[in-house]
Amino acid sequence: MLNLYKAIRNLWKSEETERLEKERLEKWRREPAVVRIEKPTRLDRARALGYKAKQGFVIARVRVVKGGKPRRLYERSGGRKPSSAGLLRFTARKSDRWIAEERAARKFPNLEVLNSYYVGEDGKYKWFEVILVDPHHPNILSDPKINWIAKGTNRRRVFRGLTSAGKKSRGLKA
Repeated sequence: MLNLYKAIRNLWKSEETERLEKERLEKWRREPAVVRIEKPTRLDRARALGYKAKQGFVIARVRVVKGGKPRRLYERSGGRKPSSAGLLRFTARKSDRWIAEERAARKFPNLEVLNSYYVGEDGKYKWFEVILVDPHHPNILSDPKINWIAKGTNRRRVFRGLTSAGKKSRGLKA
């Protein structure tokens, strides 16, 4: 099985997939920002991050706008906006991947975020696939490798920066 996932990873990196990726991105642009999908686009990456093809696991593809994030302007009483107010092109304190995980968690409030991975980008957007787990599903509760996510201490873990992307943004990973 190890060689199968290695072959999938090498195929993902190959030049032959460029045409296929362009077709995918054209379709993904027309979809909503957060979409539940049946199977992971990158099976090797999903499996490495804890995904299993059984009930209780859900994959969501999330679209995030690239580039600087706008800053909110302070409240003021009318008047014009000074061009030098410094409202655009600010670097977000969170990575795009962490933002994608949070959006998926808001879309599916009964699920917990396990992890996520990059699947593509164009000039305007980045797409990530987020692995979500249903902590109340009997298959999850009976699996000793994943039932830790059902504990109350792991509730809403993505919003506390406890996923891999959150820890990296907080400076806890290299």
